Amino acid sequence: MQQLKPVESSPPHILIVEDDRSIARVIQLELQHEGYQVDIAYTGTEGLHKLTSSAWSLILLDVMLPEWSGLEVLRRMRASDNHTPVILLTARDSVHDKVSGLDLGANDYVTKPFQIEELLARIRVCLRTSAMLHAGPDAEASSLEDQTVLGDLVIHKKSREVTREGQPIELTPREYDLLLFLMKHPHQVMEREQILTNVWGYDYYGDTNVVDVYIRYLRNKVDRPYETPYIHTVRGVGYMMKE
Repeated sequence: MQQLKPVESSPPHILIVEDDRSIARVIQLELQHEGYQVDIAYTGTEGLHKLTSSAWSLILLDVMLPEWSGLEVLRRMRASDNHTPVILLTARDSVHDKVSGLDLGANDYVTKPFQIEELLARIRVCLRTSAMLHAGPDAEASSLEDQTVLGDLVIHKKSREVTREGQPIELTPREYDLLLFLMKHPHQVMEREQILTNVWGYDYYGDTNVVDVYIRYLRNKVDRPYETPYIHTVRGVGYMMKE
């Protein structure tokens, strides 16, 4: 089969290969709301025909499909030298399918049932990675400059996206600004007054306890769901980000 290059123009074109029509329709509406162009295939054979006859930015591929399974579609894709990014949609307990899919060349997987926010975040990561690979080393360097990283906690400054262990973290604008300020000064104790000045502004005249309140908000989202805390209290002084 002729290799089709991923679509580079905006908006990205995404193909959903999913036999559950209600799930496919929900995903389609959410993606269209985000500005993507979307098409749907409901069987493995229809999906393979569509993905090899048109250029796509990304494929959302269900594993359990009629006619040909998602893994067979993926195998035939990669065998034909088609390297369009693929995110598998798998059942929660199908570890074998996840491992087999990654071995066959899937870029990522999402387990059902999933939150649409998680799926959207994984799509953004896949599209960003694909764009970097096609743009070359200069674009990759630029992308790295866009990131602020501490361990598995990553801030993408241009998009204001925050992830930990690859999972998206939804922050308010003030929470985001506070986290970014702390991560820009890792292993340094930031006093409350410093935080107020740099996050709330020189003209802030409110209670300094607002820092403690927002640190608690951040901890609930950034630290509490995970084993390793990054936000540390230095008693009587302020706060510090460290691994």
